[in-house]
Amino acid sequence: MTVFSELNLIEPLLHALEKQGFETPTPIQGSAIPHLLEGRDCMGIAQTGGGKTAAFVLPLIQKLSHERTRPKSSKPTAIILAPTRELAAQIGLCIQIFTRDIKLFHTVIYGGAPYGPQLQALVRGIDILVATPGRLKDHINRGTVKLDNVQTFILDEADRMLDMGFIEEVQELSAKLPEDHQTVMFSATMSPPIKKLSKSLLKLPVFVEAPRESIVAETIDHSVLMVAQQHKKDLLMHLLALEGKERVLVFVRTKASTEALVADIESEVEGIKAAALHGDKPQRARERTLRSFKRGNFSVLVATDVAARGIDVNGITHVINYDLPMEPENYVHRVGRTGRAGASGIAISLCEPREKHLLRSVEQTIEQKVRIDVDHPFPLLSPKKKKHTSAGQVKPLKKTKKTFSKNKGKPGFKDAKRTNKKTHAADKRSASKRQKFKRAS
Repeated sequence: MTVFSELNLIEPLLHALEKQGFETPTPIQGSAIPHLLEGRDCMGIAQTGGGKTAAFVLPLIQKLSHERTRPKSSKPTAIILAPTRELAAQIGLCIQIFTRDIKLFHTVIYGGAPYGPQLQALVRGIDILVATPGRLKDHINRGTVKLDNVQTFILDEADRMLDMGFIEEVQELSAKLPEDHQTVMFSATMSPPIKKLSKSLLKLPVFVEAPRESIVAETIDHSVLMVAQQHKKDLLMHLLALEGKERVLVFVRTKASTEALVADIESEVEGIKAAALHGDKPQRARERTLRSFKRGNFSVLVATDVAARGIDVNGITHVINYDLPMEPENYVHRVGRTGRAGASGIAISLCEPREKHLLRSVEQTIEQKVRIDVDHPFPLLSPKKKKHTSAGQVKPLKKTKKTFSKNKGKPGFKDAKRTNKKTHAADKRSASKRQKFKRAS
């Protein structure tokens, strides 16, 4: 079994790894680090939670510490591009941890944060710049980031970058870099568009992939609950009320749904505190929400896919897909928030009849069938089969006796039977809404 000391890493990095309790590299780290130390272009495939951030950060730090010259104002030596603010901040934290005994400067820039502190750090000069595509483009256009000095360009979660429509920006940026720079790409999946992108960006690359039996971690239990749209919210409340849901991540499709669902959860499930995370929230508010979730101030986080990348919170026991993702690759990233570092996790998806095609796409992507669980209070009833008559057989007509009311049709008259039915149904719905879901003790 390989240990970090066998990967030719320098002593300060080995000391930092030991301090963090890391002794053995993950498969992607063991495969990628030697090639990156040699300066090779690289395409790495690893599932979420496989340690790919350290796989590119460790060799980058070592390379820069060996060849370091004083950084020039607004001219970073390395650029790491991440699709979301949360992921960029996570990479920044990783660099901070591993450079405590190494003199290197880095900063993280992303949209939604003030320009002032970012400009100050860039003007002072930095070795490593971690950025999201939009904010990096702004700084390049302003002239506050110049690309003349870039030696290493790292593209993290390239598949997500593709989904979010950033590929044009990535290609434009790559075309402006010096001719002899090193390019590194990491992705959780290897789709045909990602292959095409790698061919356009990488020169004589080495391809590394963490060995795995499936595209998602083996430690995750997947299940789907078929439910009618009108019962979907009640089913979610029922699931959250069950015991064992210590830290839950609920995924929805739209930003508006996050806030509405949080309000419903807190009003309908006893003893549950929840919060929302989506792209319209200011960055500081998003960071506060994640810190509170990590500290256990609330147990349910309702999020959109845009906010999903970069959620690095230990101990998430359940991921619930309230809405199945439109892009099946997003399922991989959603469920990758649980079952990390060998821990077990549970992924539950609520599926309406009209979403069956999305479920099939997910199963094709993860290369396994998802177990259908019918043991819940709102099972989807199968439609009654019509009785077919045999050829030539004529179904007899039923004779119905038509009755007339002498009052029917007169002004002010209502059918009492029909009115009573409507009133009874309304009362039933009202009582159902007033019911509060109690957590199992």
